[in-house]
Amino acid sequence: MKKIVIMILAAAAFTQVKAQDQPQKPRQHRQRSTWNDGSALSVDSTTRDGYTLVFANNDTTFEKEGVDIKKRMIETFFKVYEEEANTYNKNTAKRVVFFVDRNYKGVAATANMTVHFNPPWMLKKPTDIDVVTHEVMHIVQDYGNGAGPGWLTEGIADYVRAVYGVDNAGAKWFLPEKLRADKDGKMQDYTASYRVTARFLLWIEKNYKKDLVINLNNAMREHTYTDGIWKDQTGKTLDELWTEYAATFPKS
Repeated sequence: MKKIVIMILAAAAFTQVKAQDQPQKPRQHRQRSTWNDGSALSVDSTTRDGYTLVFANNDTTFEKEGVDIKKRMIETFFKVYEEEANTYNKNTAKRVVFFVDRNYKGVAATANMTVHFNPPWMLKKPTDIDVVTHEVMHIVQDYGNGAGPGWLTEGIADYVRAVYGVDNAGAKWFLPEKLRADKDGKMQDYTASYRVTARFLLWIEKNYKKDLVINLNNAMREHTYTDGIWKDQTGKTLDELWTEYAATFPKS
């Protein structure tokens, strides 16, 4: 009996360790509606150069006050999406849905070729138009499950925002100029995701491999990504690259 108990405890411990070893996924906001469930106040579509954008909205305030923001969102889509597609995935979806959703409580999130936007955020932050640039890159990425680390997925999307963004300055959106420590004093590393990872990728391309992000993106979508790709592309491991990169920040 004692032996059986020990074996059960050992199996439970092994399961817990394996769960902790799994890569962390980006934060998901699950409060979303369906854009075509009949609740939308308006639905219209625009087609240019082979791409179609369906724009749906179910928020009364945005319907009244968001006319100019809607125009900017549409223009930004048609400016950046084809550029992103040409560089990162020519077979990306030709039809995309923007849904300004009163039930969505994040800033923006993408799933199934649909981008959900938070109406109060877009009304409060009309200059943050390049949230479009970031989110539609997720459609271009089209990695599916198990492609690689979530921090890299979001880092590439913010890298693309930094490169292709139409008004990052207007939104006061910028890449970090210093690394931050958490409450335990541990400094950020490449797994911090988003802007932290984006700046790291730009540094690697400048100093080691010009087309690194294109190659990482292809590996992620084709599910061939491994940690070894960093050394294959640059001659250095991911940790070696980060150590060198982190040393470039001013000490404070």
